Amino acid sequence: MSVNTIVILVLVLINFIAFILYGVDKHRARNHQWRISEKILIGIAVIGGSIGAILGMHFFHHKTRHWYFRYGLPVILIVQVIMALMIFKLNK
Repeated sequence: MSVNTIVILVLVLINFIAFILYGVDKHRARNHQWRISEKILIGIAVIGGSIGAILGMHFFHHKTRHWYFRYGLPVILIVQVIMALMIFKLNK
């Protein structure tokens, strides 16, 4: 298995986890249960789960009123895309 394949699989897993975390936190919020911290929800986006976090935020209608989620997650995604493009460009 190539390094690129492993990186892609890890990113898919992180994004899946991010999506699930947003759903779990929304469920817990509705049921007045212990919540997942906002640091964790943003942190999972920072380590590569920004697409899953954005999809989870919109799919579950969770954290959409908080400006730092509504604008912060897309900014994180843009930074990650720029970094990925720079890395791929350097490796050519």
